[in-house]
Amino acid sequence: MFGKLFLLVKKHAGTALNENPVIPASYHESVINEASSSIIEVLKTQMENGKLRELIRFFQFSGGYNHYVVTSIVNKFANRLNKYYNIEPKAALEVANKLIPAVMDDLIKETKSGSKEFALSNMLSVINGNRADLSGIVNHMMLVA
Repeated sequence: MFGKLFLLVKKHAGTALNENPVIPASYHESVINEASSSIIEVLKTQMENGKLRELIRFFQFSGGYNHYVVTSIVNKFANRLNKYYNIEPKAALEVANKLIPAVMDDLIKETKSGSKEFALSNMLSVINGNRADLSGIVNHMMLVA
């Protein structure tokens, strides 16, 4: 699942990274890793903070772009670009805003497509470290939502 998420981020990296002089080519792979990690960490934090129902609703009903989950990921990724790659905050936020919403939109589509790897219950279980099979809870919450 993590490898496929990396490829999803890489697919959208074009204008945000590859055609951006602010990010040197030598950093592209590691910046893609940072974007993927930012997504995973925010989703995991949402679950750990008891916001599983809100997360399920996000994936079920969201267009993605103006949701607080996307905003959280954008901010986390922009902060990492600034902290670890010395990219100015404004430029880092521009990169994050170009990349993350498009990736999240595709991720939402993937969870709805029937892809086993990105099935919502599967994805959330993996992000949770496979500590528990969340399929029963997720499926129940999807019916209730």
